[in-house]
Amino acid sequence: MNGQKICISVRSVNLFYETFQALKDINLDITENEITAFIGPSGCGKTSLLKCFNRMNDLIEGCRVTGEITVEGVDIYKSADVISLRREVGMVFQKPNVFPMSIYDNVAFGPRTHGVSKRSDLDAVVSESLKSAGVWEEVKDNLNKSALSISGGQQQRVCIARALAVQPKILLMDEPTSALDPISTGKIEELCEELKKQYTIVIVTHNMQQATRMSDKTAFFMLGEMLEFGETEQVFSRPRNQKCENYITGRFG
Repeated sequence: MNGQKICISVRSVNLFYETFQALKDINLDITENEITAFIGPSGCGKTSLLKCFNRMNDLIEGCRVTGEITVEGVDIYKSADVISLRREVGMVFQKPNVFPMSIYDNVAFGPRTHGVSKRSDLDAVVSESLKSAGVWEEVKDNLNKSALSISGGQQQRVCIARALAVQPKILLMDEPTSALDPISTGKIEELCEELKKQYTIVIVTHNMQQATRMSDKTAFFMLGEMLEFGETEQVFSRPRNQKCENYITGRFG
């Protein structure tokens, strides 16, 4: 049945930065074509776990991960080629991080890296990705303009288009709207609703209203532990964990 296939499976995962343990025995299944939100106070391990899914933590010296994470059935810490993993698992960061080049070249960057060189093929990928990211109409007449010259909200959607251009299966979003105004935030939330028909989305957010509006499932983290995980409606209306309830109702956090 659509929506029931497990896309990412996390088993007994611990993560250490040198001697500091940032994640403690995490077990979690993320379902295909859903939006899963990670919430919790700052420094609780949300982004650390998110970055495990495309092995971005490999770039941090002294970072060690134990346990098992499978993406589409492949144990990514044992057998996956990191380059192809990062192609399958795209990432959008907190602040729009467009490259200092044209809008066109930003979106064409990934396909070119993976060997697409024919102009007509690149044109098709660029227009398709910008349409999927909901920003084509706003930028189509200015594709040769620097991506740094457009608004923050447009830049973030160009970053989403750039991630989509290599045809990933999973999209990781690390607080993708925290630097944006409410109108741009609304556009990205609507966009995610559309994108989950084709992609599995995992989003880290500090905005609990955002988690309730857009996610299907929510995981609550605190001090490196996942204390609650379930359907978003259940987590927010009937949390089983007292600390999760305190956080959601604003008693701490």
